[in-house]
Amino acid sequence: MKETRDFLKNVGLPVGDLYTLPTSEKRFPDGGQYRFEVPGIQGPGSMKALLEQLDEYGIQIHRVTQTKGIMFLTDDEILKMVEYAQRWNVELVLACGPRATNDTSASVKTEEGQRMGYRLRGQEQVVRGIEEIRRGVRLGVRGFLVYDEGLLFVLNEARKKGFIPSDCHFKISAHSGHGNPCSAKVLEMLGANSINPVRDIQLQMLSSMRAAVDIPIDIHTENPKSSGGFIRHYEVPEFIRVASPVYLKTGGSVAANHSYDTTEKEAKQRAKQILLVKRMIDSYYPEAIVSPK
Repeated sequence: MKETRDFLKNVGLPVGDLYTLPTSEKRFPDGGQYRFEVPGIQGPGSMKALLEQLDEYGIQIHRVTQTKGIMFLTDDEILKMVEYAQRWNVELVLACGPRATNDTSASVKTEEGQRMGYRLRGQEQVVRGIEEIRRGVRLGVRGFLVYDEGLLFVLNEARKKGFIPSDCHFKISAHSGHGNPCSAKVLEMLGANSINPVRDIQLQMLSSMRAAVDIPIDIHTENPKSSGGFIRHYEVPEFIRVASPVYLKTGGSVAANHSYDTTEKEAKQRAKQILLVKRMIDSYYPEAIVSPK
């Protein structure tokens, strides 16, 4: 395998998974190693409940992500979420839809078809996806969750040519199924601003991914039952050390699945999960630098 590993090194990629787990020296522009993200907040009611509960805990977060899709929100709901994002000074990310699970094809609902993730089928779905992004932009949104590499490519072109604002941020979902440095590099080249690898990625794999790219990596610290149900709070200090800059995606174990409609009560439970993860960082990696709000 030496020749293959030498070739990978010559093209600027890790020669394998980095079992030595080197400390990442990369940072967010503000010098932070990590930020908190709460996914699965599907509307303004749960968003407000989450942020108010976090205020009571005295904890700051940096990003709130809606995962069900822009097409499921009214204009008024989006405007209210934008208002809350501005009031609490958090980044708002809305999921791009339509997507495969809302298409007329039954393939994605079959055992084998599930491998396509939420990718788009046909150019009309790409057109509709771009329209969803443009709708969000008109209502003040700049962060978008994207599931399809082709859509990412064309959105980046639209951003470069001024068809959509240059400050739009594209986050790649774990449902795209990427988990190696080469895939991460391709996504970065296509214009991704952050990447969410597969949820069960191991530390040595994560370390090699960090070596390949400079953009933030979004890591699930816990998961709903539908995607394994595993909770990785004890690994969080090492996530930060070897993979910074990282977004710590926390609160997922409260949900039943990816598109679960979190109630206001459950949003407060998600806030508690942030508190639990913060305790791990304070106990086992207190020198870790959180981004200022």
